[in-house]
Amino acid sequence: MSSPEKIWTAGLVIIGDEILSGRTHDKNIGQVAAWLQVQGIRLAEVRVVPDVQEKIIEAVNALRAANDYLFTTGGIGPTHDDITVDAVSEALGVPVVIHEDARALLERYYADKGGLNEGRLRMARVPEGAELIPNRMSGAPGIRRGNVILMAGVPHITAGMLDALTGKLEGGAPLLSETVGCWVAESEVAAMLREVEEAHENCQIGSYPFFRDGRVGANFVIRSTQKEDLASCVDSLTDGLATSGHDFTPGGI
Repeated sequence: MSSPEKIWTAGLVIIGDEILSGRTHDKNIGQVAAWLQVQGIRLAEVRVVPDVQEKIIEAVNALRAANDYLFTTGGIGPTHDDITVDAVSEALGVPVVIHEDARALLERYYADKGGLNEGRLRMARVPEGAELIPNRMSGAPGIRRGNVILMAGVPHITAGMLDALTGKLEGGAPLLSETVGCWVAESEVAAMLREVEEAHENCQIGSYPFFRDGRVGANFVIRSTQKEDLASCVDSLTDGLATSGHDFTPGGI
């Protein structure tokens, strides 16, 4: 009997008091999750923690132990409360050092912007042994040490760092998905959804209800790494909906 294909997973730690206070609405969870799926890696768990070193260390150690990769967003800027590098270094048991390539990048970027002061130099600090992730938007790079990846909190800068990492992580098979929409209360078809999912062990079915124009409906998202299994599950789901008298819309409503 062959062993099941390895499922690669990642944890994500969102760092910042501004997220927890509600002043800033996080946009990174969605874009990191979507990017990871294309790399063949599942986002398995997310934690949001304040700018408190002990809390960051605790989350980093827990999620990196449970997953193949750990990503963080936030806390790698020039101010006193940007402590992600310090916390991750402590979690990894290595010192914080100035990365000379990062220093050079920052010197070039700030050459016509007042030069490299003490605050800006903080963005050249990395856990010892780390490599840099290019940042096209500003001089401050992201940081990678093994399977731990530190990125900016600003979403468009995060997106650029993810782009720079595309194709560079070892992962599994990309997650495929199909959507089927139906004007039905999900409670009416819950038993059928469960039966279809149980009959297709390599598939997952997510149910996403909505209310529009005075009517209730739901979109059912079927996910699998196996193209044939996905098609079979979709066929079973649509057959089940049709048999129970419900019209459905391939691609979703």
